[in-house]
Amino acid sequence: MTELAHEGTPYAVVEEESPDLAARNLSTGAHLWASATAFFFIGFLFAYFYLRSLNNNAMWRPKHVDPSITLGTILTACVVGAALLLRFGLADQRAGRRSQWRKKGGLALALLVVAVALQIALWASNGFGPTQGGYASVYMGWTAFLFVFLLGLIFWVETVVATAVRYRKVAVGDTPPPGHASGDPHRMRHDIADPLSLLRAQLAAVAFYAQFLAGIAVITWIILYLA
Repeated sequence: MTELAHEGTPYAVVEEESPDLAARNLSTGAHLWASATAFFFIGFLFAYFYLRSLNNNAMWRPKHVDPSITLGTILTACVVGAALLLRFGLADQRAGRRSQWRKKGGLALALLVVAVALQIALWASNGFGPTQGGYASVYMGWTAFLFVFLLGLIFWVETVVATAVRYRKVAVGDTPPPGHASGDPHRMRHDIADPLSLLRAQLAAVAFYAQFLAGIAVITWIILYLA
């Protein structure tokens, strides 16, 4: 039986779990988060087609309710580009080209920031609000949730890239001093044996989620800007 942790339990008992276990947890968590994210947009997808079919008082989409297709297209391209860069960066990381993947990760982060800025520009340039018809309500709610999830993705990518940059001089197979990866310099042992080995799992997880969110961005572009 594994000894239960309690106050005063030595670090050796509660730390240095297998990196493989943490890697599987990261992968599972990314898939669960993607599934949860889908539910936030299914409601707007249903509302779009339902309200469009009703078209009460011919107020589904008045003529002046027309967001910029150009800005929407560039925004979508930025999200898709960021997802592709993270996927290619993962391939570089697996091949040992660490400097190459850090560059791709940094560029992906920049594209996501541009996408968020473009969404703000879209809201500012639109001449309508959420009360001006069914389409306007769906558009504002849908893009607001996409904006929030993009912000979360930016934070996630930034943490992975920042970790890679911070430990860029650590040789493959080496580990940072005890406590560094946990953020507690007073710890005498690592939370996870060889914590930097999780960088690949973290990158794989965030690359998967970025691709998923890029798919949602493409669907958003087709429905809200082209349909």
